[in-house]
Amino acid sequence: MKPSIAAKLEHLSRRLEELNRLLSSEDATRDLEQFRKLSREHAEIGPVVALYQSYRKVEGDIAAATEMLADPEMRALAESELEEGRARLEEYEAEIQKLLLPRDPDDERNTFLEIRAGTGGEESALFAGDLFRMYARYAERNRWQVEIISESPSDRGGYKEIIARVIGHGAYQKLKFESGGHRVQRVPETETQGRIHTSAATVAVMPEVDAVSDVILNAADLKIDTFRASGAGGQHVNKTDSAIRITHLPTGIVVECQDSRSQHKNKERAMSVLAARIKDKQMREQQAQTAATRKSLIGSGDRSERIRTYNFPQGRVTDHRINLTLYKIQAIMDGDLDELTAALSAEHQAEMLSALSDEAADQQSA
Repeated sequence: MKPSIAAKLEHLSRRLEELNRLLSSEDATRDLEQFRKLSREHAEIGPVVALYQSYRKVEGDIAAATEMLADPEMRALAESELEEGRARLEEYEAEIQKLLLPRDPDDERNTFLEIRAGTGGEESALFAGDLFRMYARYAERNRWQVEIISESPSDRGGYKEIIARVIGHGAYQKLKFESGGHRVQRVPETETQGRIHTSAATVAVMPEVDAVSDVILNAADLKIDTFRASGAGGQHVNKTDSAIRITHLPTGIVVECQDSRSQHKNKERAMSVLAARIKDKQMREQQAQTAATRKSLIGSGDRSERIRTYNFPQGRVTDHRINLTLYKIQAIMDGDLDELTAALSAEHQAEMLSALSDEAADQQSA
């Protein structure tokens, strides 16, 4: 174990002892809010310290087994205990490092998924449609629900833009690294010469927020317009101004929603998307500041960054952030994203562990 991580664990051990004293004192419940705060802290660091104590005990067992090596009669037993002890140390250290990583409070939230066609004309709109189908099938595999908030279909299929709400446990946790530029290389159906075309679409993944507690929306900052929803006409043509457009004046963020015939429902959905976009903007600005001092491989929040290429002639999908290439493009387009999401999550954990080690080292030298 790195000395910097061990120093952090020693600090947490001392803090846990202090919390035990504070929570067991006679006047601990005099301030209930402080009592709850200390109890939450105790619950968070207790499991880490317990694992660290087990780690230290195994270290002691290894030290004792090392001394036994000098005794010829005990040597075989000592070697067996050393092998077992070292394996347990590795397991404990890996588990401790995971527990030390800061948790993303948004991981268990539902998420908004926005896909927009980019360069490439109609082909990019078709690709945007393919991406939406890919994520919808992935949601189906995870037993999440997908609710379309707003859509702008293209003339030849696919979408110029589509916004959907993905509802389910851990939706944001698994999808949050999908934000960025997605590029496709394939022969379009309209291509008569068999030439490969390149087109692109952008994906934005944002956690659903509680507009009341997470983002404060002042009525004076909002410009709300109503208009008649576009449709195919006929007997179901929308004859009322039920579509909603909300402009957040301080940021210039604009959200439109016309999927429902109810103006109230459209406004409710548009407000939810607006709150998520505002929080997402705040998060990306914060990440940009962090990236100024430390370059993060994943989750930079830069929508213009090309993160993945889907090459159909070669049957491969390449994620450029982690240099991962998988030769199973049909399975991936059918929603088999687990290998990609797991690799991205593992890389993110490694990056956070590196940052944690640096932070602990800075505290130790301070």
